[in-house]
Amino acid sequence: MKPEGDGSPDPDSAAGGGWADLTDHLWRFRIQYRDGRDPEKILRGALRLGMDLFAASEGCVAALHTGAAEARIVQRTPEDVPWDRRLLAGFLRGEKVAVPHDVMLARIRRHGRMWGALALRSPDADYFWDARQAFSTIGGLANELIDQADLQRIREVRARVDRKVLEQSHPKHLSYEVLHGIRSLISYDHSAALLIHDAELGVLEVVAEQIAWRKAKGENVGRKFPLKSSLQEVLAQPVVLGFDRDGTGWADWTGGGSSTLAELLDYDRLPRRGAFAPPEGAILCASLITRTGLLGVLKVASIHPGSFCQYEVDLISQFLPQAAVSLQNARRTESLERRMIDAERKHAMADLARGVAHDVNNALGAVLPLVQQLLDDLETDAFDPELAAGDLLQVERSIRVCRRIFGGMLNFARGSVRNPSDVSIRQAVDSALVIFREGLERRGVILAVDVSPDLPRLFAVQADVEQLLLNLISNARDATGPGDGLTIRAREDGGWLVLEVEDTGSGIAPEDLAKLQEPFFTTKRNGHGLGIAICRSIAAQLRGLFDIRSTLGQGTRVKVSFPIDGGREDF
Repeated sequence: MKPEGDGSPDPDSAAGGGWADLTDHLWRFRIQYRDGRDPEKILRGALRLGMDLFAASEGCVAALHTGAAEARIVQRTPEDVPWDRRLLAGFLRGEKVAVPHDVMLARIRRHGRMWGALALRSPDADYFWDARQAFSTIGGLANELIDQADLQRIREVRARVDRKVLEQSHPKHLSYEVLHGIRSLISYDHSAALLIHDAELGVLEVVAEQIAWRKAKGENVGRKFPLKSSLQEVLAQPVVLGFDRDGTGWADWTGGGSSTLAELLDYDRLPRRGAFAPPEGAILCASLITRTGLLGVLKVASIHPGSFCQYEVDLISQFLPQAAVSLQNARRTESLERRMIDAERKHAMADLARGVAHDVNNALGAVLPLVQQLLDDLETDAFDPELAAGDLLQVERSIRVCRRIFGGMLNFARGSVRNPSDVSIRQAVDSALVIFREGLERRGVILAVDVSPDLPRLFAVQADVEQLLLNLISNARDATGPGDGLTIRAREDGGWLVLEVEDTGSGIAPEDLAKLQEPFFTTKRNGHGLGIAICRSIAAQLRGLFDIRSTLGQGTRVKVSFPIDGGREDF
């Protein structure tokens, strides 16, 4: 009787030619994992099957990353057993390696390339050719099941993105849904981005970006890069191009592009704000085409050359329609939102002018009789320097009030720059109150402000944040009277920056409150119904939450919550 586990042929063992037994085990394994969605579970199951069939005491799953000298041990049994990772890497690269007689290896392919290996080891065993072939059969079945799982994941991700399109999600959210879907299917370790093409300016602008290497928000959103006419010709057709870094330059391995395009998209080589970024070693670039021409570009980058192959090219090709829809919706929606906000800004200027006219008139009305009295005193030799000094101080105060009001209105009117920056909520509140404070005091409204200057800043467009505050404060002003209160408060709450504007004024009837979400609905005689809609839109751009509660005769509270770390990826 042969020693147990020596690996020699045995007609009663799977390793030694008991193919009926092996076939039965493989059939059971297929049934168990045919609907599997997790490749790691499939690999663990295949490893366990191999160890059981061949009475192996040790096993591992190893993976090889592009550019790595050694394989990475993904899982092992027992946990503390060492493996020759250089031997595993050489085996996966197709090198001639001396596999020990007590070790069996089976290659695992994923995404069109050699991905990793299953390994068994049983000290004192001597695995023959037929045992190694049987173990390779287990690896082959694992490959088949993993391919099915990957294909199902692709379908699920595409269905999720399609659902977002049908739900008419906010364009920026849809853009990141596309990038997130690609991230879950392609193991890139640098970044992915969507760039929109501005035909008038002849530039590509980054509108969405995800950074994989540091698991943080992209800082390149908003950057613009000139697109030469020769590159526009390259991108004029819906193609996916692949580039690998070759020394200091780029080499195109798909045969349809230009290395100049890779140089243009290699924008992280240019430091921004002093931030370090690892160099990109591989780039995939997909042109997004509509009937009107080049809409934009989808870019995926990895750190190591050779990280991508035809599998990724084919996969990204499947996402081009969704990415094109995402960018097209973004362009249309942002254009409409911009027009709405511009229209609201003009209307708000008219509202502000009407609202502050009385304040300015009062201030100037106090100046005129004082100046007339001073002139009369000079003409009649009744000038009293002490009385004149008091009168001039009053004149100065009145003029300062006018200057402050007009200055705030001018700043608001000019605040249309779309460049995002770090916005202080306290400064935005102060800017809005420059315009409204006099009118609120004149009405007898009790104003309370609880906004610390030390709160986290929002990465947003300053004009949009001020627009939101002006709309909310203006609505509260119109709903309040003598003795009513207006409170503006902000706080940090579990990763959110929460802004509240609350008044104790007239409130809103329940039937009207339900309609406030509808554009052009208003309860004001001279209103146009865009104020609240604009506020909701601005909050949505920052992935914020907008909530309004009101009780007729008791007042209204508007609560806007912004994710503190969620703003940068939206610009």
